[in-house]
Amino acid sequence: MLTALLMLALAGCQGEGPDEAARHVDADNPLERAARARGLVQAEAGPLTGVFERTHNLGRDAMCVVPDGPGRWRFALSASFGEALSCAARGSVSKTDDGWRLQFGGADKCELRVSEEADELRFDGEWPESCASLCPGRSSLAGLRLPRASWAEDDARGLRMRDKAGNVIRPCAD
Repeated sequence: MLTALLMLALAGCQGEGPDEAARHVDADNPLERAARARGLVQAEAGPLTGVFERTHNLGRDAMCVVPDGPGRWRFALSASFGEALSCAARGSVSKTDDGWRLQFGGADKCELRVSEEADELRFDGEWPESCASLCPGRSSLAGLRLPRASWAEDDARGLRMRDKAGNVIRPCAD
């Protein structure tokens, strides 16, 4: 009898696991709607559109991605390696089977594979020789990781970066 009671009590303790709970998001909840409208959360993995950004002791790395036609996006990226050393690039993005492919403008045949894992954009660890002109000295974007700051296209279009001359620009605005 005691065993039967214990089994019933333990059976009642089995709650929903994380996967089950995620499937039961109340899309009508005002907080959920507000967070989705602001681009803070996304219902499920979607396009790369948004802002990826991090600040560190050497400066700030930032990337904006906006739509550029059906199934295509464009990006602008700035990565800082100290006051006098940074990479800045623009280009296009396309979806691949295993992530995303960045095609960098201004560097012939410069492409790099990136993946998005746990709301973080992760660049391949190998930097193609064809991309050497994008970053000065021995710096590169290889292995760069950028956490997602927003899913919103408006945030991406409004992201401010500094150009090579130090001027504040909004490279994804137009």
